[in-house]
Amino acid sequence: MRSFGILTLGCKVNTYESEFVINKLVETGYEQKDFTDNCDVYIINTCTVTNASDSKSKKMIRQAIHRNPNACVVAMGCFIAYNPTYQEDGLDIVIGNKDKSKIVELLDEYFQNKEMIRLEYGERLKEFEDMMISDFPGRTRAFIKIQDGCDNFCSYCIIPFVRGKCRSKKEDTVVSEVKDLVSKGYKEIVLTGIHTGSYGVDLDVSFAHLLKRLVQVEGLKRLRISSIEVTELNEEVLDVLKESSILVDHLHIPIQAGSNEILKRMNRKYDLDAFIKKIEEIRSIRPNISISTDVIVGFPGESEEMFSQTIQTCREIEFSKLHVFPYSERRGTASSRMDGKLDGSVKKERARRLIEVSHELEIRYMEKFLNQTVEVLVEETKDGYSYGHTGNYLYCKMEGEYPHNEFVSVTIQKVEYPYCIAK
Repeated sequence: MRSFGILTLGCKVNTYESEFVINKLVETGYEQKDFTDNCDVYIINTCTVTNASDSKSKKMIRQAIHRNPNACVVAMGCFIAYNPTYQEDGLDIVIGNKDKSKIVELLDEYFQNKEMIRLEYGERLKEFEDMMISDFPGRTRAFIKIQDGCDNFCSYCIIPFVRGKCRSKKEDTVVSEVKDLVSKGYKEIVLTGIHTGSYGVDLDVSFAHLLKRLVQVEGLKRLRISSIEVTELNEEVLDVLKESSILVDHLHIPIQAGSNEILKRMNRKYDLDAFIKKIEEIRSIRPNISISTDVIVGFPGESEEMFSQTIQTCREIEFSKLHVFPYSERRGTASSRMDGKLDGSVKKERARRLIEVSHELEIRYMEKFLNQTVEVLVEETKDGYSYGHTGNYLYCKMEGEYPHNEFVSVTIQKVEYPYCIAK
């Protein structure tokens, strides 16, 4: 029996695809070990969203090669799609974001011939590579990849080039996958994709229609959208938010900048007025909803005044959490050719300041629920405490060991960041 270890970098789509690879290999008779163990096969599912992601991908590939020079080392994913000719001595299988589902066949071919395999693709990927997962061992929250690719071409982003065109999993297939996971005991499902809200543009079906079908699946308690653009929160989607409590009280809506000038330079498809009006509309439906966001700091041309406006905008909107990213130049993107590049120390300092704002906003949101009774899905127990999240993503710590993967009603007593202490 051959053994394998897998390391996943980057987004939830990569997490889903890695879980699919794990499922396929285990079904075929491979033994899964920790990535740091001595394995016959190492798989690195890479990321390229920033320079730091590239560095981490290369570092992990080299570590695997050095850990066991006789192992088959597989590099797949976005870093490879961005750098298709990348080579390291000891790297044996190299694929981008297509044919991850063929991992078993590729390993069979390698072990039969002991020759390097490199698959390259000359154009943007156009076909959805179907994957279905029947189990997420150790997790209470199951992910389903419903969509891949992006057609937005934000000026800073390499992902449309490495992930290809928007393409979607068939609606009936998504519904079947949700039903199967619910039948196996999963109470919360997370819909994920590269551009999740664009689901269905290639199938002549709307994202809202899919949501309407999914919230009706018997036994499903929570449905979560991993991320959605503000431009895709149309009336149909908001109707589902209004009508079904299965769709949780949390949305992650990237704003990226709080300055209209920077949003325009980023090639985002909205201005601040439209963004804020949509948030107000959402809160008229769900007053206590948690709205988290992504923000890029230090974009080319961002002045101190524009950055201050971003801080002010984030405070005014009262996001529940900010995911802060210093601008990272990606060759081939429009922003890489822009004037006004900022020094790394400026970007680092602005990121630090905005992370402080996020901490402030997180605590403010958590404190809204003091003395309120909430429903927590228990994810972990250790050292006499249980941990889990509410639908609106409050992370609760509770004294006592509650049953795993069960809902418990508790009252929030105090906030001890990052936890809401509840009993």
